[in-house]
Order: sequence, then C-alpha cells, then structure tokens
Amino acid sequence: MDTGRLRSVAKIAIFDVGGPLLAYQLLRANGVGTVAALVLSGLFPAAAVIFGAVRQRRIDAVGALVLAGIVVGAILGLVSDNPKLVLDEGSVGTGVFGLICLGSLATDKPLMYRLALEFIGPDSEQGREFVELKRYKEFRRTFVVMTVVWGTAYLIEAAARIVIVQSVSTGTALAVSKTTPWAFLAVLGAWTFGYGRLQRRKGEQMAAGYAAAEAGAGAEDAEAASEADAGGPHQG
Repeated sequence: MDTGRLRSVAKIAIFDVGGPLLAYQLLRANGVGTVAALVLSGLFPAAAVIFGAVRQRRIDAVGALVLAGIVVGAILGLVSDNPKLVLDEGSVGTGVFGLICLGSLATDKPLMYRLALEFIGPDSEQGREFVELKRYKEFRRTFVVMTVVWGTAYLIEAAARIVIVQSVSTGTALAVSKTTPWAFLAVLGAWTFGYGRLQRRKGEQMAAGYAAAEAGAGAEDAEAASEADAGGPHQG
C-alpha cells in the first residue's frame, strides 16, 4: 500500500469512523447529553472536509454535501432535541448524491462520466483520449449504466440508514451510520472496477474487429485496383 493510500485509509479510520464513535462514547460517559454528544462527534468528519478544502484550496461536491448534511442534522437535532434527526444527517448527502446521479442521466454527460474525467484530468493526454471515446455508443452506455447503479444504490442506502436509525438504539445507530457508507462504497467500487474492466475488454475486442474489417476492405480494394491495372493493357 502506497503512502497516499495509507493516509486516506488513516483519515477515514480517524475522522469518519473511529473518531466520532470514540468521542460519542467518551462524552456520554462523562454525562454529556445524547444530542450534544452526537453533534460534537460530528465535528470530526466536518473537520476532515474543512482541512481537505483548505489544503486543496477548493471544496468538492461530495465534501460540500457531507458538510451540509452535518450542519442540517446538528441544527435539527439541537432544535428538536431528537438524536435521531442528528443521525439522519448522513442520509441527506447520500440521498442528494443519488438524486444528482439519476438526474444527470437527462444530460449527455452522466455524473460518473464527469467524475471519471475529473479524476483523469480533462487537460491531460489521457483526458483528451477519454473525451474522444465518447463518440462511441458502447462507451456512453457504460457510464449510463454506472450512473444508474450508483444513483440507485445511494438512494437505497439513504433509505436503509433512515429505517435503521429510527429502529435501534442511538449508540448502535451511530455505529451503523458511520460504517454503512464505507461498506456500500467498497461494494460499489469493486463492482465498478469489475464492470469497467469487462467493458474495456469488450471495447478492445470490438476495436480489433473494426481494424481487421477495415484492413480486409483495404486489401480487397488494393487487389481490385491491381487487377484493373493488370487488365488495362490487355484490353488496349
């Protein structure tokens, strides 16, 4: 595992999962109220988003959704004194992301295509090659399918988290709300990797078929031209 990936895993473990769970348990053990403990434990992922935005000098769409969900959940929880509303904050960003995915299907650039291009770098050589591939319907269909799967999965996750939060104890709901997103992400990431490789192999086979067909057509044209040249003098 490289250093960058190790840092990412450590960040998730500390700020997104371990930190909030430990902070909640320690705060509750020291007499802090349930809602206040949940709100304070939410400072860990909020800090991660803010630090990332400061380091990169911009905040990405996912980070903005996470931060918005934390703020909305904290406000609703403090106003209503209902810990369940604080815990539902994670479902806000998840649900919105799912809706954005499905809504982007109405455009010619599904969200997963946009994210992939952003990751590659639109101004790089690979990015320009990536954009060129968009003229093939099989390539476009691949990202439509990916976007449908991600959007649907995130809406299911948001609904499932709301049901779980409302059905179990606060401590259990907190653990579920912090671990479920990463479980879904791992499954979706594995599926996307496998599906992407499968579609890439199909694309390479199709490109090889097209190249062979073009080469065959070129050889036939050359042969016909040669025969025409050979027959010309005899006819004369």
